[in-house]
Amino acid sequence: MDQAQLLQRCQAGDELAWEVLVRTHQGRVCAIAWHYLGDQDEALDLAQDIFVRVYRSLDTCTEPDRFEHWLTRIVRNACIDKLRRRKARPPRQDIPADEMTSLASSAADPEQQWLSTSRQKLVHRGLQRLSDINREIIVLKDIQGLPLEEIATMLDLPLGTVKSRSSRARVELARAIVELEGGPAPSGPVGGGFGAEAVS
Repeated sequence: MDQAQLLQRCQAGDELAWEVLVRTHQGRVCAIAWHYLGDQDEALDLAQDIFVRVYRSLDTCTEPDRFEHWLTRIVRNACIDKLRRRKARPPRQDIPADEMTSLASSAADPEQQWLSTSRQKLVHRGLQRLSDINREIIVLKDIQGLPLEEIATMLDLPLGTVKSRSSRARVELARAIVELEGGPAPSGPVGGGFGAEAVS
């Protein structure tokens, strides 16, 4: 069943089709949320809310071939809302590192495989060091593979700004990764090495 048929069946109220759609896209949704929020448990919780939004908005998705872009926009908006609410409330008390081992979630974790790769964890740590806008551009362009034109529309920025920001964001991320690995920060332009295969 292709994406168009699956979406059509979901819009018609087919519960089995909805389950297939959720299973197909839950890893993507959790990964985007995790990159935005920087907290795995929060990302998993938010993913549930996001799928409720998606279910309620299915009829507004009129272009099945652009479903993933439509979904990414919903995820991004939900994450931005969550971050705004987080800033509006007092920070939570830090939990000592030796207590973290008892906090494993009992829920199914669609991103466990993602987390198992040390290189991917390193890239994620590097992302948390970026400015909000640079992190967002890396997530949307290099991890989710959205075209620059789509990102410019989503972020309400000129295309030229997104292009220049994209280049600077990759350099900033590469420097953050080198620093996390314990090396000296590069003084000149930095190449890739953290493409979609390393961060998605």
